[in-house]
Parts: sequence; C-alpha cells; structure tokens
Amino acid sequence: MGRTPSGRPTSFDIAYRAGVSQPTVSRALRGDKSVSQATREKIERIARELNYAVDRNASSLRTQRTNTIALLFFEDPTPDESMINPFFLSMLGSITRACGNRGLDLLISFQRMEDDWHVKYQDSKRADGLILLGYGDYTLYAERLAQLVKAGTHFARWGSVSSDSSGATVGSDNIDAGRLVGEHFIERGRRKVAFLGHADEHYPEFAHRYLGLCEALRANGVQPDPALQFDAVTSDEAGYAAARRLIESGAAFNAVFAASDVIAIGAMRALNEAGRSVPGDVAVVGFDNIPAASMTHPPLSTIMQDTQGAGELLVETLLAHIEGSDPPPTRLPTRLIVRASS
Repeated sequence: MGRTPSGRPTSFDIAYRAGVSQPTVSRALRGDKSVSQATREKIERIARELNYAVDRNASSLRTQRTNTIALLFFEDPTPDESMINPFFLSMLGSITRACGNRGLDLLISFQRMEDDWHVKYQDSKRADGLILLGYGDYTLYAERLAQLVKAGTHFARWGSVSSDSSGATVGSDNIDAGRLVGEHFIERGRRKVAFLGHADEHYPEFAHRYLGLCEALRANGVQPDPALQFDAVTSDEAGYAAARRLIESGAAFNAVFAASDVIAIGAMRALNEAGRSVPGDVAVVGFDNIPAASMTHPPLSTIMQDTQGAGELLVETLLAHIEGSDPPPTRLPTRLIVRASS
C-alpha cells in the first residue's frame, strides 16, 4: 500500500507469500532464534524462489549497525610462533559459519593483552560487538572488561561462566569436568592425584577444574593434598616445569590432572625423562582435546569441550545483547575422552 513498485522483490513480498509480518521476515533472514525453524525455512525457501537479496546498506542505515562482528584473539604462550591457543583456533570455523548463516561479516584481530584493545574498539564503530577469546591472567583482564561494560560495549567472551558478571560469558561446566576426571581416577584405583595448573582467581577456569577434582576425591573418601597442586600456565614448557617440581618434591602421586592438554604434554615429557611410565606409574588426563592429544605417546586422555556449539553460542549470545533480547543458556557440558594415558 502506497509503495512505488521497484521491480525487485522485497521483504514485504516474502511476508505476503509466507503469511507472516515483514519484521518476522527480517528476523528469520538474519537467523534470529525467536522465529521457529519451520517458519524460518519457509521464508528462506520463498526468498530463494524470488531471488531476494538482503540490502545490507539499507539495513545498516535503518538500524545504525555495521553488520560486522570483531573476533579478538589474545596471545598465549605456544611452542610455535602463532601465540594463539590451539583450543581457540578450533572455534574459528564454527564462529565463521555462525556469522555467515546470519549474514554477518567477521573481522578477526590478534591482540596483546597489554595493548589498549578495549579503547580501540569501544569507540571506533568498526563492529557492532566483540567476541573475546583468551585472556591470560584474569585479574588483569577483568579491569579491561569492566571498562567495556562501563562504556556500553557489546561483547561475549569465552571463559569461566561463574567467575563474575563482567559481560556475557560463554563457557564449559569446568567444575563438572573436574568431577569427571576425579571419578575416572578413583575408578582406576588412582587416589594420589596431582593437579598442574593455577588454582586461584588469576585463572578461574583452572580453579574450577581443580575444585571439581577435589569434590570428586572427597566424595570417594580421599582428602585432596594441597602439596600436589603446582601452578602452570597453558604451555608445554610450563607443564614440563610444573611436573619437574612435582617429581622433585618427593611427594607420592600416581595420577596427574593437567588443566590443559599442552600442560599435560609437557608433563608427560618430564615424567618420561624421570623414568615414570605413563600410565603404568602415573595416569595422566588433560583438558581441551586439541588435535595433538590423540598423537602423543601414549595418546592422551582428556576432557572434550564443545567447540562447535561454543562458536554458535558465542555469536548467538552476542547478538542477543546487541538486539536486547534474552540470551541463551551459556554453560556447555563436557565429555571425558579416555585414551591410553589413563
């Protein structure tokens, strides 16, 4: 009514044929989960039949949005020169696919934690929101997050869901994952369990993994020994050094839970050098299920996180905050992958 025909199909044409409102068509074509799957598929089919293409420029002018999301990787110590945790690289495909399915562009950037990345993006208007992967020492990272929250920047990050309320956080159930590992060791008669990884506020995900381990041990009548916990960041060398300290302490242990796979890989190297067989003398379990975990000798038992679901959920959570809608549940389950190391 009142529109001058342009000769090109519009979202109103799709709405008429689908028997829905034009806003419903707009939401469906950008992948909004508030539209049912059946309705979304019907609208997408009609759009294809009409050779309809979203006018990105017009949409951006109406909504004052760039239709771009910025993905920020933060540097982590790695054996190679990438400085990107291999676990986060495994999320890249699902994040890219989730953005593509919603008609969004993805801007990927590598950041050093000491740089002013929070200032660079909060005022530049280069992206509608940020996805943050990696953080190092959380006590330093939290200061930047607080500034983003204060500035009203939309962001979703991967991390410890229950550590605080700094923005939208998506993460695994780390406490339950720790319980899975503890129960696995107990079932195999391993009651003297060491933990390699920080277990404090500096690395809350590691701390929650250790908490879950301790809960499982206590539930089975085993009192966790604080002397068997050794700090380590996520690197092969840190895992090697922590395992060396554990061995040199003279403490008795027959199992090691490493807070990440790369820590576990370094630890197994130290155990091998010390003449401790894996799993004969010491059972080892890591965390992340990176590709290298299945190629160690022996292959490494590990906790698998849902990286495909994580990428989808990060994008969905960020869009919910941008659009002011209710965010989805943000905690993902984990699964224990048992291999020869345990």
